[in-house]
Amino acid sequence: MQKQLQTVFLIVMENHNWSDIKNNSSAPYINQTLLPMASYAEQYYNPPGIHPSEPNYIWLEAGTNFGVTTDDEPTVNHQHTTQHLVTLLDQAGISWKSYQEDIDGTVCPVKSSGLYAAKHNPMVFFDDVTDTNDPTSSYCIAHVRPFSELAADLQNNTEARYNFITPNLCNDMHNSCSPLNDSVLQGDTWLSQNVPTILNSQAYQNGGIVFITWDEGEGKSESETSDGPIGLILLSPGAKGHGYSNTLHYTHSSTLRTIQEIFGVTPLLGDAANATNLSDLFQVFS
Repeated sequence: MQKQLQTVFLIVMENHNWSDIKNNSSAPYINQTLLPMASYAEQYYNPPGIHPSEPNYIWLEAGTNFGVTTDDEPTVNHQHTTQHLVTLLDQAGISWKSYQEDIDGTVCPVKSSGLYAAKHNPMVFFDDVTDTNDPTSSYCIAHVRPFSELAADLQNNTEARYNFITPNLCNDMHNSCSPLNDSVLQGDTWLSQNVPTILNSQAYQNGGIVFITWDEGEGKSESETSDGPIGLILLSPGAKGHGYSNTLHYTHSSTLRTIQEIFGVTPLLGDAANATNLSDLFQVFS
């Protein structure tokens, strides 16, 4: 990949089809500000039949869900393998952080609490990150940080090269919370308050990439599921941008493959080896 692509930010929102977001008046920031400057995909899906949330987050980290089909805590669904993205990055000397809203940063957050959901933090499902579910794991605490630290890290140029970002259960479009009581508007408002901080940073302007996606599609009722399409928005000085979109078929495996190729880490993990990368959304990808 071209050398100018240096720093990746991946923001994951929750439980909405692309048809719920595009042209929705409850998402003015996405539709009026981000999409006109972004590249985006019209046919991006969660992996076929993979539900609920947790296995999709794990898939973004490893290219597979390891058979996980529940939202249980890491104590139940933890994985021993070292074949996942942040370990490959660490082995290659490439820094990473998982920024999670509503954690305090004093422990490894292997348990959900308040509006923080461990199921939306894929790194804590891997034993080599958490020292097997140890709340005092120094490696985990150093890498899994409160989202509130990101702005200062960007200002001080101490952000990682790979930054995985999860808003809390109100701000990720998962829940309808007061005072807005509109999950899409809540998430769109959060993006409007936080994405500009990234876009104005030196890290972004000097070869940064922001991916915004959703974890999974949503059916018309609670008993139904959908694989999408869901949203995939790309912001980068190296993107085609200007509202460019395509109808190529992508999944979370495509995002994982793209990130692996950006950083040059191998082997391609799980289904990433079979996926189409997101290169068409970039000006140059080689």
